[in-house]
Amino acid sequence: MRVIGGEFRSRRIKAVPGLATRPTPDRLRETLFDILAPRIEGAVFVDAYAGTGAVGIEALSRGAARVIFLERDRRALAVLRENLAMLEIRERAVIVPGPVVPNLNRRSADIVFLDPPYDVQREYRSALEALAAIAAPLVIAQHSVHFTLPERSGALARYRQLRQGDNVLSFYSPEAVP
Repeated sequence: MRVIGGEFRSRRIKAVPGLATRPTPDRLRETLFDILAPRIEGAVFVDAYAGTGAVGIEALSRGAARVIFLERDRRALAVLRENLAMLEIRERAVIVPGPVVPNLNRRSADIVFLDPPYDVQREYRSALEALAAIAAPLVIAQHSVHFTLPERSGALARYRQLRQGDNVLSFYSPEAVP
């Protein structure tokens, strides 16, 4: 796995051994950050269900001021810490270990990226509800093409979907399109 663009372009990062995590494919990360380009500089970004931290690291590489990594898996947390140390960016990162949903509405951010394990689909609904309660400015959920997310969750309304292979990115914002 590698960083696609920005300050750490082409740098390799470690992956979590086994099938417990499902890294966001390089091509999908590139597409995501092409879309986010006008908003990422100086932003506070949450990488929820962070795994290796690839998405959050990409955000830092492309100019995010800070990334908050939310992850509960101990093996993933160890790899995430190694990746941040290897790139020497620990000072721009906050790691919050433990269950993700209870920590979502305790963090103020400009952009929230959700990528729960596909086998715990209930996490999507709970996470969207928590973020709707605080009217998060922009929420992006990565999910399987075989799983449909709601068009609305409280104050959040889906305004865009992007399909790439077996993955879909669903974009949400409060009421109006950003």
